[in-house]
Amino acid sequence: MSIHANVLYPPGGFGAPKHRRGQAGDLLDVGLPPGTEVFSADNHISLASDIFYERFPDSLKDQAPRVWFEDGAYMIGRPGSSLVTGDFSAVLMQYDELAGASNHDVAARIRELAEDGVDTELAFPNAVLALFHHPDKALRELIFRVYNEFVADIQERSGGRFYGVGLINWWDAAGTERTLSELTSMGLRTFLMPLYPGFDDDGVAIDYGSTAMRPVWDVIEASGVPVTHHIGETPPKSPCEVNSVAVAMMVNVDSFRDRFARYLFSGILDRHPGLRIGWFEGGIAWVPSALQDAEHVLASYHHMLDHQLLHDIRYYWDTHMSASFMVDPLGLALIDQIGVDKVMWSSDYPHNESTFGYSEKSLSAVVDAVGPESAAKIVSGNVRRFLGLS
Repeated sequence: MSIHANVLYPPGGFGAPKHRRGQAGDLLDVGLPPGTEVFSADNHISLASDIFYERFPDSLKDQAPRVWFEDGAYMIGRPGSSLVTGDFSAVLMQYDELAGASNHDVAARIRELAEDGVDTELAFPNAVLALFHHPDKALRELIFRVYNEFVADIQERSGGRFYGVGLINWWDAAGTERTLSELTSMGLRTFLMPLYPGFDDDGVAIDYGSTAMRPVWDVIEASGVPVTHHIGETPPKSPCEVNSVAVAMMVNVDSFRDRFARYLFSGILDRHPGLRIGWFEGGIAWVPSALQDAEHVLASYHHMLDHQLLHDIRYYWDTHMSASFMVDPLGLALIDQIGVDKVMWSSDYPHNESTFGYSEKSLSAVVDAVGPESAAKIVSGNVRRFLGLS
């Protein structure tokens, strides 16, 4: 298969997701074993309800972020001052009008996914990520709790078709334990940690590999709940006058190396061998080059390292990590170096870069690359195992 996957991208592209429609027929047509569940490991859901204002206690309602619909997208912030601006807002307008893109109509969401050949999904936030670094940490934790309740309710009502990604306190161990306990009690099975965790109370940048963070990792490890990281936090380092949305996406899609290196070289995984980490929406082709470069760095600088790694580089990927992709023919061509058990297919519905409207072609490409039995792991079994569902 061509690494350019021209068969998946016709001239002119597919247009905004709100103009696409699922084309799924009998899944036997794509070559998956009969009865295979298609489980998208990375979808997204927008807030269409003013949940923070509705659920905040009366004494805090004046501080609650508001949610409203404007110019084709759901906004978050203060009335008249949305936190969703610029390219972020423009991108949301590409798909927020889809009937199933938000919590407005969960039945429509399930129907749209089914029409695209997707049975089950793991759903990450959309615009709510604008609140990831709310300056008031007590309010931030309350925002996360309300959001977790929101996605847990959808999960409960979905009949096993929807699994929500929750949010936790990552900045102090007591809060981590509290929010993780709440999250699991709601039935949520994973949570999103930022690639860039912000600052502590003294204004110092939080370093996941620092001594101060070890109690947080202790709590996460003890919970057994897998960690997820997702692209989307890395803006271009300088202004871009022309086609900034495309430049920003190119930067975002290659944003895992910093965190990946810290897990290995800061000793996080040596000190917390029970951690499981998933990397979402950055594809899988980055993995062989990251492993190769990490091996070279270790060989070249081991005599300068404060922490000597307990294992070879490959061990950390094989033991602790997995990643998702939508369309990644280069990654599939390198699957023997990545591992069939370490990758998860996703639709990324309803994003612009999603396979929505042509998921059959994407699934067929997976079968062509690895064969039906391995494809069944990639499109279903691996994400179920990541979430502890099988």
